[in-house]
Amino acid sequence: MANRTKWWVTIGLMVGVLVAALDATIVDTAFPRMITDLHGESIFTWVITTYMLASTAIVPVVGKLADIYGRKVFYLTGIVLFVVGSMLCGAAQDMVQLILFRGLQGIGGGMLMPIAFTIIGDIFPGAERAKMQGVFGAVWGLASVIGPKLGGWITTEHGWRWIFYVNLPVGIAAFVIMFIVYKESKGTRRPVDWLGSFTVTAGIVAFLLALARGGEAWTWTSWQSLGLFGAAVVLLGSFLYIETKVPEPVLDLSNFRNRTYTVMNLAGFVMGAGMFGAIVYIPWFIQGVIGVDPNVAGNVMTPMMMTMVVFSILAGRLALAVPYRYQITAGLGIVGSGYYLMAHWSVTTTQLHATLSSMVVGAGLGLMLPIMALAVQNAFPASKRGAVTSANTFFRQVGATVGVTAFGVIFNNQMAHQFQQTLAPMLAKAGGALAAMPPQAAAFLQQATEDPQALVRILLSPEAQASIPEPIRAQFIGGVKEMMANSVHAVYWTGLGVALLGILLTQFLGNVSLKRQAAEQGGEVHLETPVMAE
Repeated sequence: MANRTKWWVTIGLMVGVLVAALDATIVDTAFPRMITDLHGESIFTWVITTYMLASTAIVPVVGKLADIYGRKVFYLTGIVLFVVGSMLCGAAQDMVQLILFRGLQGIGGGMLMPIAFTIIGDIFPGAERAKMQGVFGAVWGLASVIGPKLGGWITTEHGWRWIFYVNLPVGIAAFVIMFIVYKESKGTRRPVDWLGSFTVTAGIVAFLLALARGGEAWTWTSWQSLGLFGAAVVLLGSFLYIETKVPEPVLDLSNFRNRTYTVMNLAGFVMGAGMFGAIVYIPWFIQGVIGVDPNVAGNVMTPMMMTMVVFSILAGRLALAVPYRYQITAGLGIVGSGYYLMAHWSVTTTQLHATLSSMVVGAGLGLMLPIMALAVQNAFPASKRGAVTSANTFFRQVGATVGVTAFGVIFNNQMAHQFQQTLAPMLAKAGGALAAMPPQAAAFLQQATEDPQALVRILLSPEAQASIPEPIRAQFIGGVKEMMANSVHAVYWTGLGVALLGILLTQFLGNVSLKRQAAEQGGEVHLETPVMAE
């Protein structure tokens, strides 16, 4: 591939990564307003759950199909699904529609990211690949820099619907560039493991659905939870059996004989659980406890993402000089330090303090995120690159889903405990003031006593705060802020523990490095791209 064409392909990939990353970061600061506007408080968690289910379940299947049929068709399909899903999300008229359209968007997003990194692995040799993985981590970070501030500004000035519409021109540009410039020859046709694809997809959906809804929509011991977990065990067990019998498995179990592959996938799972599960609570704390609107909340998140950009670029260059183990250990240690600082956040925490703590986490994430895909790609030939890259993404996304669910349980339990200690006594003494509340406000407050997490929505809604009787308003809101601040302590202490577990797992990598992998392949990581046309 000519250098000029290669760089045009790189630009097209960057634009595609940008559109997927923009969606993730723009939505964060707008989500509370979205829930309030569509009046779907009872089912709003499905907006997150559906996207996670769709984007995670598609990953292992599309990676294998891209190895067989080529990358281009699936990359372009991912862009189309993502853009159409974004357009429909922006036009959603109720929470059910938003949930369904987020699922379509999730399928597209789940196709985009692993294939983009696979194509980078195809068109760049080892040394350049390390730098480009860092650059693409920086592109994700750049979108993250733009996203929170852009999302807050759009939500405040134009409404949350436009956070989805901004994806349209970026996604169309990515599609046009890749359709015109990216050329590939068709790979060798091989049998497709359709039965394995079905069982792994269905098993993942059942497992993640049980995690996401258990303890919330139904109890952990209910027939729904037990049935979904049982179905997941049967389906995933069947999948593993099928993979030992078919000639072209979706997940080649023999790859786990490679230590780098196994450790990186385990570390990716732990990192996804501990890192992304806890980061969810940063914008909630900023808006709820510190008390800033979505626009200003972007000012706190932006420096965190800028730090991630800088350290992502640094990560690609460090990979040329040091073993992977040292770099990931340092990244996890820095993230853990950031969580230690966040575990001491309180109602007196300032915007500056929250910004500095978040920047520490951003530095750690930037240092290690690009290394995961790089290490597994360089451990296998190009014919397996799509599958192993997607597997790494898959384990990280499953970890993130598990983490969001686990940290949600921790946060909810803490909120319930804090409610009994902080607000229940005050409400018992405020009978007269509560009787003067408007019926709608009184009903909401009654719901909050039964579901303490609903109190968080008071902090995110000026209208709800205004409906609280003046005699108890300041004390009541202050009590809810204290509840939330104390509850996030448990989240970030747990996140610190998960980071330490990740450090322990990473030590099993040994001294494997980019240079060592190159030496094992004859002194250079050669460019092997059977699906690329000259």
